[in-house]
Amino acid sequence: MLLRRVVRPLFASWFVSEGLDVVRHPSSHAAEARGALTTLLDRLPAPVRQGPAGEVLGYELSDRQLTTVVQVHGVALAGAGILLSMNKAPRTAALALAALTAPLVLVNLPRRRGTESKAERQARRERFVRALAFTAGAILAAADYEGRPGVAWRVHRARLVRSKAD
Repeated sequence: MLLRRVVRPLFASWFVSEGLDVVRHPSSHAAEARGALTTLLDRLPAPVRQGPAGEVLGYELSDRQLTTVVQVHGVALAGAGILLSMNKAPRTAALALAALTAPLVLVNLPRRRGTESKAERQARRERFVRALAFTAGAILAAADYEGRPGVAWRVHRARLVRSKAD
């Protein structure tokens, strides 16, 4: 359908733009990621924080390591966005975009009151809602069968045909 050919590149443009921005300017994104990791660790209950999960989350990455992780995430985000916009494996690309956007939701979770100014809180809330919306959109794009039956329907149909043949 012509609509898919127009809408997919438009939808994917945000992911490509965001991914390229992260690759080109990783320092601010790495600082946000470090703050999110700290906040996440602080919100964990004491038994979890002292257990294996807390050790993994509490493992200190150097600034260079965190910057590299953030840049790799940006490359993956841009790559999956490009695949979706080019209509190459669109369902897989959309599912990858949904998975890659989940950390953006975590990074932009609201912080405790008193730690940010009103403008910073509002900007964080806008980024949080935008990340949620794009995650939901990517899930919808991943569920688009383009009018063709899915694997589950095909398996069910094959079983019915086979049982009637026996």
